[in-house]
Amino acid sequence: MPSLRHLPLTIGNLTAKFPIIQGGMGVAISLSGLASAVANAGGIGVIAAAGIGMKELDFKSNFLEANRRALRHEIRKARSLSDGIIGVNIMMAHTNHADFFTTGIEEEIDIIFSGAGLPLTLPSFLRGDSRTKLVPIVSSARATEIICKRWLHKYDYLPDAIVVEGPLAGGHLGFSEAQLFDPAFALEKLIPDVLEAVDSFASRYGKNIPVIAAGGIYTGHDIRSKIEMGADGVQMGTRFVATHECDADLKFKQSYIDARPEDVVIIASPVGMPGRAIRNDYIDDVRSGIKKPFSCPYHCISTCDYTAAPYCIAQALICAQRGKLNHGFAFAGANAWRITGIISVEELFAELAADFEEMPQPALDAEPLRQSSLRQSSS
Repeated sequence: MPSLRHLPLTIGNLTAKFPIIQGGMGVAISLSGLASAVANAGGIGVIAAAGIGMKELDFKSNFLEANRRALRHEIRKARSLSDGIIGVNIMMAHTNHADFFTTGIEEEIDIIFSGAGLPLTLPSFLRGDSRTKLVPIVSSARATEIICKRWLHKYDYLPDAIVVEGPLAGGHLGFSEAQLFDPAFALEKLIPDVLEAVDSFASRYGKNIPVIAAGGIYTGHDIRSKIEMGADGVQMGTRFVATHECDADLKFKQSYIDARPEDVVIIASPVGMPGRAIRNDYIDDVRSGIKKPFSCPYHCISTCDYTAAPYCIAQALICAQRGKLNHGFAFAGANAWRITGIISVEELFAELAADFEEMPQPALDAEPLRQSSLRQSSS
């Protein structure tokens, strides 16, 4: 029976021992500490660019430069701690996403993951000698097709992988609130459609394009079921929050441990997207109509109408990262309430591997994996 350790994830010339990508979590939840630990354990560690400059002294007065400086620092620090695969997550909704793309590529980051909007111009930031792989995050087959067609037409480039994220993810979500609870938009429905879209381009152009499933994946059983559906790997965020190496304050992690199922709620974010978070007094205040006074020194999200917003999402998430949950809240995936304690990243990988191998195995030894046919012939 194949084990999780015998299902490596290959993206271009990069191969991770485990088919597990740690989702990028802002603000400053996944920095060099968590990303390097995941990379050392055999997965792909990801630094989140969102709000990454929050610890810089000039974060408010010199927002763009503070973020650039902090991103360089975190990438270099992660490199000093690990020789594994390190990526960075950059949201298209960032007003400074172009600066982040340029900085990541200059620092020769292994992979850029980009979502929260269609990264239609991302290949334009590559230089002739760039080694960085480009991986869009999508929520539909249509978005996949739009990106692939645009990249081919303008840049003669196809994605190096695709992450398809379903509605059970944490943080800002690429669905309407109604779609979040519509079975037609469940990850299990999205995966086959994205696989079909990706394989049509991969077969025509002879490029291996792994598909990564994300959103609500919690156990080794979950990983196995997505791989049996044809995914090449998974992206997980929530599970990595409750690790010793996660860069968030202990009180942030404790909010996951203390959460009950009913505490994981959908909120209306000032950026114009629904988000999933752990309910607390701050969220209750906003829902009851209490505005949290703020000034906006950042202008960090292009879709945020800060003149009408009841609170500043950046300030709320910065406070939460620092453990000041009376002034903010923790974003979390739908399964955050299942977490009961804090473990190391290494222990988490061992738990996932053991759980993966305990699952009854109907198909993995037969002919199920996409890598075994199209992928290997075209790579």
